[in-house]
Amino acid sequence: MNTTMTVQLPTDTLLKLIEKLRRRGGSQDISEAMTKAIECWLEAPARCAPGADPEGLHGYQWKTLFLPEGTILKSWSYGENNYARVEGDKIIHNGHAVSPNQFAQSFARSTRNAWQDLFIRRPGDKNFKIACRLRDELAAAAKAAAPALAARPATEAMPIPAAASTATLPAPPPSPPTAALPRNTDPAPGWDLPERRKFRYRLEDVAY
Repeated sequence: MNTTMTVQLPTDTLLKLIEKLRRRGGSQDISEAMTKAIECWLEAPARCAPGADPEGLHGYQWKTLFLPEGTILKSWSYGENNYARVEGDKIIHNGHAVSPNQFAQSFARSTRNAWQDLFIRRPGDKNFKIACRLRDELAAAAKAAAPALAARPATEAMPIPAAASTATLPAPPPSPPTAALPRNTDPAPGWDLPERRKFRYRLEDVAY
């Protein structure tokens, strides 16, 4: 049973909906399209309900390239396209888990390089891209980010509290005075020689 009611809809949104229905072809019932859109919106929170797997958590790690769940892999062989899909943490083709290389070799009569044979379309991508191009784009992005990471200091200076910065530090204790060595009053060797007495006089010679 359908309930009829009047709702406000921006003209811009309505025109976009009509244009999309025209491009897709088939039924162009606006009421049906709006009903499906509302149902999809209502189901969205259930996908991230407590205990459910968050979207984008799972996927297949292919060397340096991560393929999130929902990624489509396409292999062209002898005029026919073959498809596989990432489900969970595996690539599934015809109900069996395969590696990218196994999928690339499935329909080939010769050895193939999976990086140059497979086309990838991840969730959110509009078109397929060859795997080697995605790998090169990822490497270029990592290389471009490397200088920025290297420029950052390894550790950040710890801020000095205001109280500690203004406090007067106690003066270091004075170092103990160095004891003076006693004066050496012993006469040097040869002081009593005659030739020395011609030029210098001893105190006892003067006094007596």
